[in-house]
Amino acid sequence: MDLQLLQFLTNPLDANAQSRALAYFEQLKSSDTGWQLATNTLINTNAGSSLNDHVKFFALQVIEVFIKQSYQKSSPSQQQAMKHFLSQWIQLQVSQPVQDKVFIRNKAAQIFALVFVCDYPKRWPNFFTDLLQTLSLGPNAIDLYLRVLLAIDSEVVDREILHSKEEADRNTLIKDHMRETCVESLVDSWYHILSVYETSNTDLVCQTLEIVGAYIAWINIDLIANMRFVDLLVRFLREQPLREAAADCLHDIVAKGMDPVAKTKLVESLFSVLDSAGILNVDMEDDVDYLCKLARLINCIGLQLALSWTKLKKAGDNDCACAVMQLLESKIPLTFRFLSHSDDDVSATVMDFVKEYIQLLKQKPAINEAERQKVESLLFIIFEKTKYDEGFYFDRDGEEEAIFLEYRKQLRTLFDNVAVLDRDLVLNRVRDLVNMTLPRWQTSSFAEVEAALTFLYQLGEALPVSHGNHFSGDPAKASALQPMMESLLSCGVSSYPHPAVTLCFFELVVRYEKFFLVEPQFVAPTLVAFLDQGGMRHANPKVRSRVAYLFSRFVRAVKSHMTDYTEDVLRRLQDLLILLPAESGPQTALLTHDDQLFIFETAGLLITSGNFDAETKRNLMDSLVSPVLEKFAVLLEELIRLTPQSPNTVGAADAANQKRRAILAQCLSHAMSAVAWSSKAFTNSQSIKASGCLSVYLKALEVFLRAIQLPEVVSEIQAGLRQYLHRMTVCLGEELLPFVPSASQVLLKSSSVHSLSEYIPLINQIIAKFKKQVVPFLTQAFAPIISAIFNALAASSAAVNDEEARLERQSLQRSYFSFIAAIVGSGLMEVLAAQDSAVLQQVLVSLVQGAVDYPDPVAQKTCFSTLRRLVEIWGGKDGPSEFVEFVYKQIVPACFLAPLRDTFDLNDAQTTMALSESALCLRAILEKRGDEELITFLQSQYLPTLKLNLQQSQEFCMALRSDQKLFKSYYKMFFQQARGL
Repeated sequence: MDLQLLQFLTNPLDANAQSRALAYFEQLKSSDTGWQLATNTLINTNAGSSLNDHVKFFALQVIEVFIKQSYQKSSPSQQQAMKHFLSQWIQLQVSQPVQDKVFIRNKAAQIFALVFVCDYPKRWPNFFTDLLQTLSLGPNAIDLYLRVLLAIDSEVVDREILHSKEEADRNTLIKDHMRETCVESLVDSWYHILSVYETSNTDLVCQTLEIVGAYIAWINIDLIANMRFVDLLVRFLREQPLREAAADCLHDIVAKGMDPVAKTKLVESLFSVLDSAGILNVDMEDDVDYLCKLARLINCIGLQLALSWTKLKKAGDNDCACAVMQLLESKIPLTFRFLSHSDDDVSATVMDFVKEYIQLLKQKPAINEAERQKVESLLFIIFEKTKYDEGFYFDRDGEEEAIFLEYRKQLRTLFDNVAVLDRDLVLNRVRDLVNMTLPRWQTSSFAEVEAALTFLYQLGEALPVSHGNHFSGDPAKASALQPMMESLLSCGVSSYPHPAVTLCFFELVVRYEKFFLVEPQFVAPTLVAFLDQGGMRHANPKVRSRVAYLFSRFVRAVKSHMTDYTEDVLRRLQDLLILLPAESGPQTALLTHDDQLFIFETAGLLITSGNFDAETKRNLMDSLVSPVLEKFAVLLEELIRLTPQSPNTVGAADAANQKRRAILAQCLSHAMSAVAWSSKAFTNSQSIKASGCLSVYLKALEVFLRAIQLPEVVSEIQAGLRQYLHRMTVCLGEELLPFVPSASQVLLKSSSVHSLSEYIPLINQIIAKFKKQVVPFLTQAFAPIISAIFNALAASSAAVNDEEARLERQSLQRSYFSFIAAIVGSGLMEVLAAQDSAVLQQVLVSLVQGAVDYPDPVAQKTCFSTLRRLVEIWGGKDGPSEFVEFVYKQIVPACFLAPLRDTFDLNDAQTTMALSESALCLRAILEKRGDEELITFLQSQYLPTLKLNLQQSQEFCMALRSDQKLFKSYYKMFFQQARGL
């Protein structure tokens, strides 16, 4: 082997040498003699002692490839040479003064295991005898022996590795033969290693314990679960270097699959031994890592007892099941000590058993008093463990914070299950917690207050539906939640200085919004809380942001009780509704742009739902919107002034203004969004016009459309205008129509693939609402829209390897086809009829291309559906002759060509829908053109081009004439046969 070249495999500084080394490495792996070069190099004492660790590893990989690919069918001499190498490898390991690195030892052990699964038991029946004889050679040999056993477990037993049936049968044969011949000897060797090296080489002991835990799954349990091994394991549990491995080993013993009665005896025997030895005294131990291992063992004991109970119950053995349940119950106090441990890792380790215990109790008709006391203890543990640590860092999304939040979710799930088990207990204990905490919130830690509010919130989630909405105007029917909410809103806890408590308070207010409908006297103080320094003016931006959203939810819920407060609230919101000067930047505002939109929505809702006459509503809405429009006009003028009139004028000055223009565009877009959100209270039924605010929103539209003065309209401005027009389409009537042409000019002025994809749904929305009223606009705008779309698609076609560009292009293609479908589906055929014949032909051909050439079943379905509808409208005897010619030259062939394409997946659900539309398209042609005309065309002209014989052609035409449902079924089968599927 070229050892010098191989050393470059791990040298990224010399790319050429590394490339040559990789090529040589691949050559060795594929060569018939590469493995022999590798073995000779590794067992040569002089070379082996000086080999680079990574070169050794690469040499072992070459050997591994040979064993996996060729060893099974190799010659006896080659197999003997491999065994000779393994023997010499052992001698090399025991003779060298310094052991190889762990990754080399593990790879070598894997090679032993790979040879083992090929040769054992037929070609190498004495494998384990030979291996056991090496143990007398010392610790290095023992280390190799243990690693080989672990590698064999991975190859033969590990259930996480998928095996073929042939491999599974081989593994069964191996395990059966091992049980019959050598397992007892292996177990004796393990005991010997554990006993001899207990103090002198704890690494070997820990490795051995891992082996015991791995092999116990399929060997006789009595070989391990006996006094000699158990005494050792208990002794190891008292020794610092060994106890974690011993606990893991005991866990694996307990987890072994067994008969439920035998399993119960085993578990109880081990538990009794551990308890008598004082191992389970959790309170005296402060080693968290070890406690996690011990907790894992107890968790496994509990789960195994639960599994045994379930099996016995299912078998109808109620007496044994009852005895198992008593044993399980006796483990609960210890489990709760682990659950309540101050370290969350220890606590989380027993969570599965605790959840399973609650599930078992839920299966009982009723729980007894002792069980109820255990559940109550559990509830107090949940209360305590839910509390944040004082040092929890709320403003950082670190790993520790994420782990605790995930742990909290588990506690919440546990709480919910306890609530299902004993609703009254949970209700009473949470009430006690709330009543104890809220009156003294000023002197309580934030963790205590936050936990009390959290459980008040969770109570509403956990209580069953039978509790209704928890609140009633009749005190006799009110649930326990009602007085708790009264206490929450009366005690002043909303002013607690910690943001976690503040957020909990406002989440509660919105969670129990129905409370305010029966206790409206609390609306006013709650509004004050939202609006003051503890709410939307809080020092913490995360609090301000969340509260802005919650405030909109709250106002919407209690709007019927807001009449007396509307004007005062609007005044208090004024400073939050100001669009800051662009030079200040959005970061200086109390609220971000997105958060401010919720305030505009809330203000609009307050005005529209208030008990005002139409003129007052209009004045209030005008006072809300006008400042935005004034700011928009000023910023737009500045943007126009800073925008180059043509690309030729771009220079150093423009480069300096580019950042400013981006800020201005963002602010202009936000202004349009703000006015749009203020209209969210309006609907089709409660229109802007009926509310007296028509002039306000039409004026806003006029101001926004001044953006057409820009030489180039940027995407942010187009997005803001689209959002505004979407809203106006919903809540304005025909008053919107005169503005649509100008709006389209703005939206099409700088048309990219993305902007056009967003523009077409707006036009489709306008078509769906106004139908015939939009014909004049569409007639004029159709050709420019189509031209813009085709130009954008053509310009984007160059980016063939850009996945994002491909998806945007596909989105625009779908949008385009939906646009044509909207026109045809709404019966606006005069729009198409008025177009130049070349434009119309281009559109019709594009529909056929979309049906046939684009491997996009969604677009294909739309295209076939639109073609069918065109046939139904124009395809009759009195239809345009040009279209009838198009039917036979383009549409009929499309119905065959599309399903014959390899990209047309007949097993895909979306594609099946496109196929169905294709079949309906042919049926529509049959109905509109008549049986004789279409059948004659198919039999005499088209079907022969598909190389169909006379019988096949006649069968197809007969099916086409038959029932529609039968034809659709035949149609799919026809193309499956045609494509040989």
